[in-house]
Amino acid sequence: MFKGILIEKDEAGYRASVQDIDDSQLPEGDVTVRVSHSSLNYKDGLAITGKGPVVRKFPMVPGIDIAGVVEASDNPDYQAGDRVLLNGWGVGETHWGGLAQKARLKGDWLVPLPAAFTPQQAVAIGTAGYTAMLCVLALEKHGVKPADGEIVVTGAAGGVGSVAIAVLAKLGYTVVAVSGRPAEADYLKQLGAAEIIDRSQFAAPGKPLARERWAGAVDVVGSHTLANVCASMKYRGVVTACGLAGGMDLPATVAPFILRGVTLVGIDSVMCPRPERLVAWQRLAADLDVAKLGLISHEVSLAEAVPTAAQLMDGQVRGRVVVDVNR
Repeated sequence: MFKGILIEKDEAGYRASVQDIDDSQLPEGDVTVRVSHSSLNYKDGLAITGKGPVVRKFPMVPGIDIAGVVEASDNPDYQAGDRVLLNGWGVGETHWGGLAQKARLKGDWLVPLPAAFTPQQAVAIGTAGYTAMLCVLALEKHGVKPADGEIVVTGAAGGVGSVAIAVLAKLGYTVVAVSGRPAEADYLKQLGAAEIIDRSQFAAPGKPLARERWAGAVDVVGSHTLANVCASMKYRGVVTACGLAGGMDLPATVAPFILRGVTLVGIDSVMCPRPERLVAWQRLAADLDVAKLGLISHEVSLAEAVPTAAQLMDGQVRGRVVVDVNR
């Protein structure tokens, strides 16, 4: 038996609770992991609270991030004792995830835990931080350099935004943070933001083209915010889009793309190919100041994860939430 958060849906309704789970209930997979830590992401918040149709099978163990040690393996790439990490691949949606003391998974979904990080640090970065790194890599791939101008980061106090600011600032970029939480201004400046702008300036419908300002952008919000970011890009600016916290719609025009040559790059972290994941984690080990993780993250127990998920959905959580599944 092991403890885990189980999401159930039946005649009695939709609920998530910590339960004792038998090993025989674990799903199919060729690697069994003794989980050390998981985390709470926006998607986990949707799953646990039921505020979004994230979970596709019931019962389900949520948790899209996993760090732990291999307990048993039928996969030639892994053996008992290996430290491993998982982000995405549909765990917590269609396959049991990391908010439990054990997980059985496909070895192809795993990557070795970078030596630079402890399991706790790895999930403090988690899917959010790895997604932020994919955004940074996309900006670099499209030629955006620190000398080209300011980079705007929306949803700045969240997990993706926090790591994006820390990495971009360390790489020498001038970062402007967009946030709806004025109380987080000092936090964002400690991460490396040069300026903080209230999100209200981006949240309402805007003009097809605004004054040119940004050389690059990391957007986790979508909707009017993404449209307004695109409208205010410099000539040949690059926008990376990786979230929908403000909505799935994109009420924009083609003007920024055909008049300013703006590039809009979609960032998907869930099914991202393994070689790109490995590069992203190598770069995080090199380009993220581990000392900043103390600012970005805080830890909760497995039982505390359920109420914390509700706080996350209400916009009351800063940065990253690490879950120690063994306490």
